[in-house]
Amino acid sequence: MAMIRCDFHSETLGMGTSMTVLLPDPGGSGIGLAGSAPAGDPPVLYLLHGLSDDATVWTRRTSLERYVAPLGLAVVMPQVGRSFYTDEEHGNRYWTFLSVELPALCRSFFRLSDRREDTFVAGLSMGGYGAVKWALREPGRFAAAASLSGALDVARRRDDPVRPLDRNVSHTVFGDRDVVGSDDDTVALVGRAGDDLPALYVACGTEDFLYDDNTRFVEAARRRGVPLTVDFSPGDHDWAYWDAKIQDVLAWLPLRAHGERGA
Repeated sequence: MAMIRCDFHSETLGMGTSMTVLLPDPGGSGIGLAGSAPAGDPPVLYLLHGLSDDATVWTRRTSLERYVAPLGLAVVMPQVGRSFYTDEEHGNRYWTFLSVELPALCRSFFRLSDRREDTFVAGLSMGGYGAVKWALREPGRFAAAASLSGALDVARRRDDPVRPLDRNVSHTVFGDRDVVGSDDDTVALVGRAGDDLPALYVACGTEDFLYDDNTRFVEAARRRGVPLTVDFSPGDHDWAYWDAKIQDVLAWLPLRAHGERGA
């Protein structure tokens, strides 16, 4: 695979930012690495980072490149600071950057499929929240979305008595507005979701401090009759868990055969 560190100017953010991109390599797999490249434009996974991370973390903390190489899948990992993938109340427009500008820029920079059936999103912690929020707000864009240890009940997390959301982050992102019931409340979003949703995958370790947030989201989805794959198994909020689970997510993605994608 090709791994590209892409530094570019964002018109939405009004500043330079970065992303890391993995692209299928048609030239070969390399010694000790299985590789695959589709005949047409490759499918793409938008893979989102957590609160304390950046655009490089997935490739530094996991063997993501090796996991993805046989799949013919491109991976886009953008950088959004501590924004919760939201148009911040006292900051920048990271939701608009993510959902509008980023996909258009990626397709202008690289050969990527723009078909719904070839487009996926996933993330960990804050990124799990971002992935699910994006999929629920724009369900026609994605074939599948996955959350690993996602902060899937941000509305409650802001005032959690044991481990609340950092006050500075909360103020910058949400200000004083009520998140409950808004388009930034993933529990509310799944409760009013339509029928044509992407496939959803929710994984969280049973020792994770966000486990209760995930169970509340899953309960809301089930009350609405939203089908989803759930993996609640032993694990904590750490890279040992995410390195293992991203492999499960990649195996779960509904990737089409190369011939179908090239048709």
